[in-house]
Amino acid sequence: MRFLHTSDWHIGKSLKGRSRLDDHEAVLREIVGIARAHEVDAVLVAGDVYESAAPSAEAQKLAIQALLGLRGTGAEVIVIAGNHDHAGSFEAYRPLMAAAGITFVGTPRRADKGGVISFVARGSGEPVRVAVLPFLSQRYAVRAVELVTQTPAEQTGRYDQAVRDLLASLAAGFADDAVNVVLAHLTVVGGRFGGGERLAQSIFDYFVPATAFPADAHYVALGHLHRRQTLPAPCPVEYCGSPLALDFGEEENTPVVRVVEAAPGIPARGIDVPIAAGRRLRTVRGTVAELGDQAAEYGDALLRVLVREPARAGLRDQVQELLPNALEVRIDPEFARPVDGDRPSRPSNGGQRGPAELFGEYLSTQGVADERVEALFAALHDEIVGGQG
Repeated sequence: MRFLHTSDWHIGKSLKGRSRLDDHEAVLREIVGIARAHEVDAVLVAGDVYESAAPSAEAQKLAIQALLGLRGTGAEVIVIAGNHDHAGSFEAYRPLMAAAGITFVGTPRRADKGGVISFVARGSGEPVRVAVLPFLSQRYAVRAVELVTQTPAEQTGRYDQAVRDLLASLAAGFADDAVNVVLAHLTVVGGRFGGGERLAQSIFDYFVPATAFPADAHYVALGHLHRRQTLPAPCPVEYCGSPLALDFGEEENTPVVRVVEAAPGIPARGIDVPIAAGRRLRTVRGTVAELGDQAAEYGDALLRVLVREPARAGLRDQVQELLPNALEVRIDPEFARPVDGDRPSRPSNGGQRGPAELFGEYLSTQGVADERVEALFAALHDEIVGGQG
């Protein structure tokens, strides 16, 4: 049988105030096309469908349209909740989505209570078993009293053991004559961050070793880490990564989905299918003149700009006029003044520093040297003080 593995859509994500809905729409349309072109028997979405536990109506509409489009290819569609999703909402929508032929799972379940989804592959007629493990919060794995009385290492061990117990219980629903797959949203030891994860729920108490997964699984489809990667284990353990770079820390990642083939008794084999849609993220450097000369090279990429000039009034506006897709404009550290961490001392004569002097010191700590800024401050100060006379 053949299935598509995707995760970490994060629909509703904004970057520096810029909505990514248009990019997500293009990416999800391409994923539906890939599922159709490869005639997959199933689509496995390994969590973090949304950026927020309270997604906007537009984000929900886009997600539902994408899932219905995937179901429209004839594939089984199975979706689990990630740490960004609202598990309770997934459970509330579960009956409605089931009516559309889409399986939603928000919270961990017993194998015989929806924790293992069974179906027959439409293409090959092979039985398939998918063990599903949505994101498991540490507070549900470790009792409140243990959070207070146990060391962090002991708490980590409890989380690890809880996940192992759940996976072992779910694996009891596997069958020798079936393709057995694990679909989970969690952090595995040795996994590399993609750059945009919510670190508080990716490190410390929230990780498990790859050996926690059942060795007889044909494939482990993971979500949570945004970088495409394979982890060493007795069975294939794979993160497909996010299909869209979500933060500038992810700009070097190659967005993909996985198309995987598996058969009973044979380890799964997959390929990475690159995602071409969606604007790329890019960090660029140069003087204002250099950035203007190179503007055409940047295309429609969303930009983080490091200006190789000292700070001055109006610099950001000048850059954004040249590069409308510049979401972030900073001074290259090489051209920024070193920040003096010492607090200004009081004058030796015991007097008070004037507003202009204090403002000048503030500008110095920020690496800004521009007489026009100081003149504007002085004019504004005089106007305010004069109006109070």
